[in-house]
Amino acid sequence: MSEIMAAGKADHAAVIETLAQAFQTDPALSWILPDAAHRARALRSLFRTLVPADARAGVALRATGDEAGALWRAPGQAHGGTLEFLRTVVPLVATFGTALPRGLKAQAGIDAHRPKGRFWYLHYVGVRPEHQGKGHGGRIIRAQTAIADAEGLPCWLETATPENVPLYERLGFVTQVEWDVPGGPHFWGMMRPSASS
Repeated sequence: MSEIMAAGKADHAAVIETLAQAFQTDPALSWILPDAAHRARALRSLFRTLVPADARAGVALRATGDEAGALWRAPGQAHGGTLEFLRTVVPLVATFGTALPRGLKAQAGIDAHRPKGRFWYLHYVGVRPEHQGKGHGGRIIRAQTAIADAEGLPCWLETATPENVPLYERLGFVTQVEWDVPGGPHFWGMMRPSASS
């Protein structure tokens, strides 16, 4: 079975591809980018921007067999600062194009429901389609929740995929809030308390 490791710059391309494949059928991104062919290209562009940004703000993880990838933002880094905004705004506008208003609407809901305080933020986690249902998602999440536990910190995530809610619950996450993006997907906001709290 593959190991879980921090993804260095040389590993970013593999994490980008893993997440782009994993999110091809994500309800929120499918609503934002309804054309499947455009979505496939846009997701690669999106993750080319997010993987290095999230690695700087926390950690990018990968399974050594490239089955799974995860982007975690460190405590206090859930919202990027001015420098990150300047680095990412042009690529993100180019990625979303005419879908930008839907993307901003979804992001506004996420921002409005994210809690205050110190926590590790699971920004994205995904498993390549051919490896789903084999425990890779749980393994890559547990690799970082163990660190959060050692630090005495909770973890937060949002999901628009109802099938993932039971997986996250098995990993100790508890639904704190649910909301609907107007005209768009339903979201769950979930917190995992630190095992040491």
